[in-house]
Amino acid sequence: MRKGVVVTLGIDPSLTSTGVSVSGQTSSIRRDSSGPQRLVEIRDEVMLLVAEHGVDCVAIEHYSYASRNSQAHSIGELGGVLRVALHEAGIPTVEIPPTCRAKFATGKGNAGKAEVVSAISARTGIVWNGGDGPDRCDAWVIEEMLRCKLGQSAIEWPKSHAEGLEKVDWSPLDRIAKGRAK
Repeated sequence: MRKGVVVTLGIDPSLTSTGVSVSGQTSSIRRDSSGPQRLVEIRDEVMLLVAEHGVDCVAIEHYSYASRNSQAHSIGELGGVLRVALHEAGIPTVEIPPTCRAKFATGKGNAGKAEVVSAISARTGIVWNGGDGPDRCDAWVIEEMLRCKLGQSAIEWPKSHAEGLEKVDWSPLDRIAKGRAK
């Protein structure tokens, strides 16, 4: 943590295009490999971002239990691999439920990816181009939620959107609050 600023990272895990946002700058992690090799490569890329940027805390999209995706087990594996790596590195990690992400972005919890992209573009002026645009946008929203909770957002969010923060378990941030008090 540098002079009271907490360096944040948002992650939208995906086997084909993991969206990441570090201090508001987005990118995606894409790998042609498969199986455990792809999990290792995505994990290593995330941990490289953590080290390069001096990330203090992470927000990651929680599992979507309502999904009927044949890739659910593989995505669960990726989520587990990332969570273990972050835990081993001592990085506080907050899990953002998909409905909370949608509520924060659009004001309604059942919004789809296209609605999230449209709402965020309208609010911020950021254009989410390319096939990885929705993944980068989700990662940005997830990180923005974390920045809001930490009082570091430059955007004033409407109350209906900020309600998306209420059902998130923010207790992993307690370690950061203790560090600020020192």
